[in-house]
Order: sequence, then structure tokens, then C-alpha cells
Amino acid sequence: MLKGISEAKWVDSALKSCKKNQALLDLLKEIADRKNATSAQIVLAWELAQKPWIVPIPGTTKMHRLEENLGGAAIELSPEELKDINAALDPLDIDETHF
Repeated sequence: MLKGISEAKWVDSALKSCKKNQALLDLLKEIADRKNATSAQIVLAWELAQKPWIVPIPGTTKMHRLEENLGGAAIELSPEELKDINAALDPLDIDETHF
């Protein structure tokens, strides 16, 4: 447990985060289903759409996952889909210190 945080408060915070995260995951799955893609491919397509110099480097040891990841480059997200994904990301508390 984190110092100074009660177990009940920590659990409540974790549950709220899970609900926010699930909303994003549900949106990614919905977009993926419409595009006959995987959620991972939608995430890679979203990353590629952010800036022309951004190049995601997904790691894998499995050939079928490499092929799946490469498929993300062929997916074009609409401005509305990008807006929806960004709106779902906004309420999330993402720690980018490790990226």
C-alpha cells in the first residue's frame, strides 16, 4: 500500500481508474470492429496519426503479432474517430515518465 493512503481510498481510486480505462478499451474495440481490425492496430494507427515524425516501435517475439502490428499502418482513422479516442484519453491519468 502507498504510504499515507488508506486501503479503502486506494481501492476506490483503482475502481474509478478501471472504469475510465474500460471506456477507452470499449471505444477502441468498437472502432476496431467497424474497421475489421484489432484494438492493437487501432492504437498503432492512432499513434501514427499524431505527428508525421512519430514512429511506434511495438515489440514482439511472435511473427503473427508482427504481422498484426504492421496492419496498423494500413488503417486510416477519421477525424471523428481521432477526436473520440483523444476525448476518451483526456480523463485518464497517464504517467509518461517511462516513455
